[in-house]
Amino acid sequence: MFYKKTGLPEESELVMCTITKIHYSTVFATLDDYNKSGMIHISEIAAGRIRNIRDYVKENKKVVCKVLRIDQVKGHIDLSLRRVSDGQRRKTVNALKLEQKAEAIISYVAKQNKIDPKVVYDEAAPKIFADYKYFHHAFEDAVADLLDLNNIFDKKYASQIKELVDQRFKPRIVEVTGVLELSSYEGNGLEIVQKCLDKVVSDRVDIKYLGGGKYKVTIEAPEYKEAEKLLKEAIDSATDFMDKNKGTIKFNRK
Repeated sequence: MFYKKTGLPEESELVMCTITKIHYSTVFATLDDYNKSGMIHISEIAAGRIRNIRDYVKENKKVVCKVLRIDQVKGHIDLSLRRVSDGQRRKTVNALKLEQKAEAIISYVAKQNKIDPKVVYDEAAPKIFADYKYFHHAFEDAVADLLDLNNIFDKKYASQIKELVDQRFKPRIVEVTGVLELSSYEGNGLEIVQKCLDKVVSDRVDIKYLGGGKYKVTIEAPEYKEAEKLLKEAIDSATDFMDKNKGTIKFNRK
């Protein structure tokens, strides 16, 4: 893929990785989007006792990991497999597939015009990434006529890209966000907060740690009405859980 990120990932970020080495109690992996290496301790492979680490991971296998800690000085990255929910895993894998589809369109049109696909990609990338996280997000807006690809690509082949984008992409779904604050002074406070987050996250509900007990909640749905309904259900569930477990919760809509 052409898509690469610079610098280091953020803590709690979900990253696509490739397993490179497996030792007795440690697994090493490459973070595909960053060209960086990370480590997964055996305790972060799966819950419970692990007799044979190779029952869970294999060299060259693609996996979705959560970034636990980063040593900014040494560049060490600690990863977790077991802290990634099924919903988060599916969402991350789906984003990768959509980005590959977007890059395939660029490559096809570039080759049809006898141009290096990387050149076409690199020329458009600054314009895309100024407003979007991925190319496929921009293409989804282009399908909905919210973005003019003539302003992104050379006009000699922008119409060809638009034609293929219209055939292969659907309009981007809507997104609602807010900041959730959780705290607990119970002896098992960290466990209470984690269980609360597990209740909130799903295929449609994404959680990202912001620091200081704050979490960004992002919900995607085809329509705002449905997104708002999912948001209310998620916050009501979290509030009920924290009330029952003597924790505190605040939510601010963005």
